[in-house]
Amino acid sequence: MPYELNDQKKVGLGLIGFGLFFTFLAVILFFDRGLLALGNIFWLTGVALLLGLRSTLQLFTNRTNYKGTISFLLGIFLIFVRWPVVGIVVELYGCFLLFSGFWPSIQAFLYEIPVLGWILQYPILLINQLRRSFG
Repeated sequence: MPYELNDQKKVGLGLIGFGLFFTFLAVILFFDRGLLALGNIFWLTGVALLLGLRSTLQLFTNRTNYKGTISFLLGIFLIFVRWPVVGIVVELYGCFLLFSGFWPSIQAFLYEIPVLGWILQYPILLINQLRRSFG
């Protein structure tokens, strides 16, 4: 099974969830610096547990991912020097660059979730049907 979860990966997913929750809470509370820092710590620890330490280091130090790594770390630095709005924008840009190669795997995983998969596939099916009828 390609998406087998052991206990370490489950803890990693939980920490990523906590990181996203604390980041969302920080944005709701007008970019609270402490919550943003806590969210970043949880998120980074969750990614390290989910992917493994060696894979995480390879992800962040890969030559093709330098732009994303620098953007992500610069965003964390900007949060710590009291520029949380700019920091979160730069950090999100870095995350997008770092993890854009994972989209096919994420998409396949999301399509396997019973209700969510149908909801996500429905617009694609509708677009394909419209293309066939007009093409």
